[in-house]
Amino acid sequence: MNRCRVLVVDDHKHAQEAICDILSLDPLFEVVGVVSDGAEAIAFTEQWMPDLILMDIRMSGMGGLEATGRIKIAYPYVKIVIITVSDDIAYLLEALKQGAQGYLLKNLAPSTWIEYLKAIVSEEAPLSRELAFQILKEFSAPAAEQPDSDSLTAREREILRQVASGLTNREAGENLGISEHTVKNHLKNILQKLQLQNRVQLTRYAMEKGWVGRDGFGGER
Repeated sequence: MNRCRVLVVDDHKHAQEAICDILSLDPLFEVVGVVSDGAEAIAFTEQWMPDLILMDIRMSGMGGLEATGRIKIAYPYVKIVIITVSDDIAYLLEALKQGAQGYLLKNLAPSTWIEYLKAIVSEEAPLSRELAFQILKEFSAPAAEQPDSDSLTAREREILRQVASGLTNREAGENLGISEHTVKNHLKNILQKLQLQNRVQLTRYAMEKGWVGRDGFGGER
């Protein structure tokens, strides 16, 4: 895997240093910039095009949520993980609405940061059932038109259920007797067919269809 170029966005110097120290623990991550507010993050992204942004949620000047929304509109390829000291689910849900791929608490162990960020970069971060349930409640407004699930093959439905229940690509592959790479390619097809963008939307879709529930697999087979 190529090195992941990371932009750190935080308005506290000690936090900046701590985050950079954590990222230095794994050679996958290369810090290419450190800025102090959302406006600087937007300007840096436009010029240097980082792969991953670690975005503090509360900063003087433009905050992390607004900056995340603006960056994802202009540069949808960029992966953004919100970092904060708060475990308020409302912040997480708003970050996901703005397009963030993940959410990390600053008091988590460095090893947890590294494991989670590597999963984000490889697009394999599992979504817990509890979080999926909260997201489903938050995004409960009816959609204008839902993609047609009839376009999915039987194998694709199996993979969708596995991933939407919170498994990584590797775990889903082990359960189904196929390779991790095969699962990843199936997921690309599934997302394209259903006109979805990420695992969060995929989990919501599966729950609305009744294919998975808050406590595990369920619904249509």
